[in-house]
Amino acid sequence: MRLADLDAVTVDGFGTLVELESPVTRLADALEARGAHRSPSEVAEAFVEEASYYRRHAHGARDEETLAQLRQNCMAVFLHVLDASLKPHDFVEAFMESLVFHPAGGAVEALAALRERGLKLAVVSNWDCSLPEQLETLGLVDTFDAIVSSAEAGAPKPAPRPFWLALERIGAAPERALHVGDEPADEQGAAAAGMRFAPAPLSTAVAALE
Repeated sequence: MRLADLDAVTVDGFGTLVELESPVTRLADALEARGAHRSPSEVAEAFVEEASYYRRHAHGARDEETLAQLRQNCMAVFLHVLDASLKPHDFVEAFMESLVFHPAGGAVEALAALRERGLKLAVVSNWDCSLPEQLETLGLVDTFDAIVSSAEAGAPKPAPRPFWLALERIGAAPERALHVGDEPADEQGAAAAGMRFAPAPLSTAVAALE
């Protein structure tokens, strides 16, 4: 596969475009400040459970109201695993502040190279409706011609619907588009949408096209 064979590239969000710094220390400190001492291993276990719940339900957070409810539900899971007697809605803000994202290594440079070659770019990610806001915070939002979350599409990958919505917005045919991602749902969803697929990291996938 060559760049000449493509009109567009879509990229996964978490794990491909952005990465998350470990929030364990920040979460442990936030709990300690509220009188709930928990070890790093306990916090890490609770975070894994919360993240699993989030991934299964993120596509339902399509607006401000449903996003607030999702975050409160996630906190209920997190605090239940820790057996902490804090109220979920009282810990949401501290939890969200503990989540620090940054661009994945080489991703910004790879996207710039694709843009220079005239390709359309889109994000297709299993994420709640706050995805554009998060990418704006990281200075990435203007890099893309379209940003599609599973929440906006109403279905998570591997369903083809998020991919089709992105392709419609950027005006690209599926057979002329490549999706780069780091999970089976990315590969399966791209195939279901009629697109090509390359595994992350994005920098390696783009280098292979040259």
